[in-house]
Amino acid sequence: MSDFPFTAQMGVVYNHPLVRLLIGVPMVIGAMLLGGLFWEKLWGAPTSHPLGELLNSLVLAGLAMLAYAAYVRWVERRPVSEFGRPGAVREWAVGVALGFGAITLTVAVIAALGGYRITGWNPPSVLVPVLALAIFSGIFEEIIARGLVFRLLEQWLGSWTALALSALLFGFLHILNPNATVLAAAAISIEAGILLGALYMLTRRLWMAIGLHMAWNFTQGGIYGIPVSGLEVEGLLFNTMQGPPLLTGGEFGAEASLPAVIICTTVGLWVLYRAHRKGHF
Repeated sequence: MSDFPFTAQMGVVYNHPLVRLLIGVPMVIGAMLLGGLFWEKLWGAPTSHPLGELLNSLVLAGLAMLAYAAYVRWVERRPVSEFGRPGAVREWAVGVALGFGAITLTVAVIAALGGYRITGWNPPSVLVPVLALAIFSGIFEEIIARGLVFRLLEQWLGSWTALALSALLFGFLHILNPNATVLAAAAISIEAGILLGALYMLTRRLWMAIGLHMAWNFTQGGIYGIPVSGLEVEGLLFNTMQGPPLLTGGEFGAEASLPAVIICTTVGLWVLYRAHRKGHF
């Protein structure tokens, strides 16, 4: 009989969102790292060929999804509703449209103010490495940031606190990227942290946030040739960017610009309003 209180206490600890967060994040990251090591052992570095890089990205993103599904099934013991199939394509497509529209409007504002000018074209083959980056970052980062960090913090601390903390963490992890600054990380926290978190809250699934994340990175880097979170990429369009970093985002990319912060935060607040109206807080 004396074992029952201890067993109950262990159950409470095991079911605590923070403990589950400490289980889920290493499971997903570990699966990705093991997959990457296995890939290199069999086929070498994926960057040796663009199609190899794309295939490697698909494999690692798939492993992240499988690891998340395993965590939800084995640890939380529930269906993986965040990746439910009915309506998945529609939600993903809406996210893609929002991501493409938001970055295109951002670049248009920067160009109208003299900060972006097209100077030439690249062949379509340059799109493959950027597509690989967009697929991997869109799936892996959303699983970690929204599927695990935001969702479990929300269970523990409530929607508003979870949104603030997950947005700050998401933004300031980007300080590790090339050409990052504190202002760039703050911009990511405000614009992307709020918007992507709001999309998850609206749908309670990851498809729309993944679609926006993918499309934003692919459009910014692959089409407009602008650095993606500080990473230099080749896009379809040769361009020159000039003007203060507040306008252009500087070497980090347009997502660190004031136009991006205003546009994406406005959309994010609108999505939050819709989520609140639907009772999803």
